[in-house]
Amino acid sequence: MSPDLPPVLPSVTAELVEALSPRLRKRLDAAVTKFLARPAVRDGDSVRIAVDDETDVVLHAPDGAVTGADAIRCGCLLAPGCLHRAAAASAAPVADPAEAGPPAPQDTATTGERGPAPAGSPEQAGTGTPTAEETPTAEQRAAARAVFDAAGAVLEAGTDGAGAVLQAELLHAAHTARLAGLPRACAAAISVVTGVRAARSADPGYRLADLADALADVLGVAHRLPHATGADLTELRGTVRQPYRPDGSLRLYGLFSEPVLTATGYAGAVTWTADAHGRLYTVSDVAPGGPARAAGAADRAVRIGDTALTHRELSRAGLAVSGATVSPTGRLGAGAGVRAVRAPGASWRSEPLDRLWSVPVAEQVARALNGGQDLLFLEVTLTGTVRGTAGDCLLADGAGVTLRLATAHDDPALPYRDNLRLLAAARGSGLRIIARLAPGPRPRALLLATEHPTDPAARVDLGLDRLQHADLPPGAGVPRPAVVPTGDEVPLHLLRRRVHQAVSGGRRVLALAGSGPGDGARLRRLGLATAGDLLEDLHAAAADRSRDVFGRLLPADTARFARSWLAAAVYTDTVERALCASAWGAVTTEVSGAAPA
Repeated sequence: MSPDLPPVLPSVTAELVEALSPRLRKRLDAAVTKFLARPAVRDGDSVRIAVDDETDVVLHAPDGAVTGADAIRCGCLLAPGCLHRAAAASAAPVADPAEAGPPAPQDTATTGERGPAPAGSPEQAGTGTPTAEETPTAEQRAAARAVFDAAGAVLEAGTDGAGAVLQAELLHAAHTARLAGLPRACAAAISVVTGVRAARSADPGYRLADLADALADVLGVAHRLPHATGADLTELRGTVRQPYRPDGSLRLYGLFSEPVLTATGYAGAVTWTADAHGRLYTVSDVAPGGPARAAGAADRAVRIGDTALTHRELSRAGLAVSGATVSPTGRLGAGAGVRAVRAPGASWRSEPLDRLWSVPVAEQVARALNGGQDLLFLEVTLTGTVRGTAGDCLLADGAGVTLRLATAHDDPALPYRDNLRLLAAARGSGLRIIARLAPGPRPRALLLATEHPTDPAARVDLGLDRLQHADLPPGAGVPRPAVVPTGDEVPLHLLRRRVHQAVSGGRRVLALAGSGPGDGARLRRLGLATAGDLLEDLHAAAADRSRDVFGRLLPADTARFARSWLAAAVYTDTVERALCASAWGAVTTEVSGAAPA
């Protein structure tokens, strides 16, 4: 996937790939690899790729995304039925169907000023008051089955085998789901495709765990939806846009800014603010782009009212807003009726921001695990570093809890990792930090912002600002590994490892792994009988290949393998969340599972 290309709607990619002959489909992956190696030249609303000395492919995206097959043109003799157009679409990021096209004002597009959407349209999906008798339509059931089958095919092949053709089939299913009024299934399917493309292109921001979560989400939604009713059905359908509601006048205080860089080809910055009561609000500037836009978005003017503040300035200043509109997640709208002017800010150690750090840590973690805000406001003492499976982590002690602080994003264009290495040398420093909870059996969080190591009145946005050695306290030197308390750890990794292996290597990896000494018996000996049963069922589903009367292998049962994998993934996630709550001393509500029967 190339961030230099404009995003392409799922329906466009699916249409171009479907039009290829079987012979050209076999050559599609090689053509995509070739396109990723070719430079892209932007000229206004168009991006040109030179396939060779005589042939160019042009992608026309006047609204920031390619919205039709005719917007991708090729100069070869076989056009428009050539391989080049399909390869260009498959090499580009996937556009969000809800964001494609001319943008509408955020608060008017969702508060009814355009008039009500037609009944049954995607814009109305998930709206209204659910009734216990409400059931999915036949069209929605068919769309959910198509999404499940296409996602199951991607899982069976793994990232190594899920080429452009399988990706296009999942994008086609996503487009069908959107037309059927299932925006959540559509968005989940697109997330899987972008994750697979990131894995196949060796994107530095790719994480196997994120792709596994995306696959579990799309399979879980598609599996549950045909049998859902009432409020559960409304949740599974999802909504196209978040509704913005009037919120009067607001007095906000800047907290920090963080860069945004997604696998779907969007980049920018989000600035977090808080009001006098501690409620959090965000101001965002996210648009199609790559790492360069994410690194530079902090110096762009905030798109709200007439203020000239940049995101970097707002993170340390304040904002007075009148006529504010706010989404359920706290995002501020930027409609024509919103007015905003600069106001004085506040330090983290003064009111009203100081109260964010007065909430007990266990209560903050419980809020995050129960579906609320996942930001953690912690006071920690840096104690050293430790090497983990995902790289080095900064160790800190917070309220008696040994906490692992990891980087929020691994892209080298963002200074997260360099800043973490420098902070590791400030062993013994006591700091207030803002981090994002990373659920797991050990207390772990993604470090986003911190007080300056030598100036408590200043703060550092770790994804935007770059620390220097001069910023460290006197005597800071080479970071030393810290002694991590070792206790009895639940061996859930034995199941999680197989779940992740299936995502990367597909069914065949688990079919071979199941022939060795099983970990199922070990899990049972350690008290995880359900985990042992799920692991053995996963291996059995992977190895289940029947033969006909002539001894030829019959087509594999993709649905059975997908259900077995989904059950193992949901179980692992549920137990990990429970272990996370226990590690932090938090109390959570029961999480409803999505595992198949």
